[in-house]
Amino acid sequence: MKFRILVPAVAALLAACGTQAPAPSWRAGAADSLQRYSISYLKGEARADTDFEHARSELASTGQPGMVARAELTRCAVQVASLVFDACQEFDRLRRDAPPAERAYADYIAGRATPADVPLVPEQHRAIAGGREDAATLQAITDPVSRLVAAGVLLRTGRAAPQVVQVAVDTASQQGWRRPLLAWLGVQAQRAERSGQKEEAERIRRRMALVTEGH
Repeated sequence: MKFRILVPAVAALLAACGTQAPAPSWRAGAADSLQRYSISYLKGEARADTDFEHARSELASTGQPGMVARAELTRCAVQVASLVFDACQEFDRLRRDAPPAERAYADYIAGRATPADVPLVPEQHRAIAGGREDAATLQAITDPVSRLVAAGVLLRTGRAAPQVVQVAVDTASQQGWRRPLLAWLGVQAQRAERSGQKEEAERIRRRMALVTEGH
């Protein structure tokens, strides 16, 4: 399965490896490594950093800042999906040479998208970027990585209702992705504790402990 994680150019990079014409070795290597990185990161595996550095190295070999910028956006996006809201510093270093779509997507996952950014972000994110925040809109995003990224944006911008959090929990659980599942369950547990739902909070904490077994 190939997840359409980010901007159209990333999807194109992955798709290009399936064409009949021989693909340059850097393209195949970068696509495979970005694919492995994304899933390894979401699963909480230690190999994720190695996969990312390989992908970045392959893309840097082209001397095209836009290519490397897309790799950095991949890293920042899966972090947002897992509720890691650090600044996307490596992308920011490349921002002036990145295409407009990449800059718009970067602003979107950072929670500062403007109306002008909406038509530039990937189609599956436009409703959320445009102000929609209901669980049904989130659930309509068919790609699970993109759905979690969008949910992360909603939480980052203070727009994640309990139903949105539940969609994110269910998505991560269905995919078996430990890192975002633990993060989103943590949100549920904190909200239950703040509202005085002690038994519910304890139930969620037990579920989190189950997720960490063997890790």
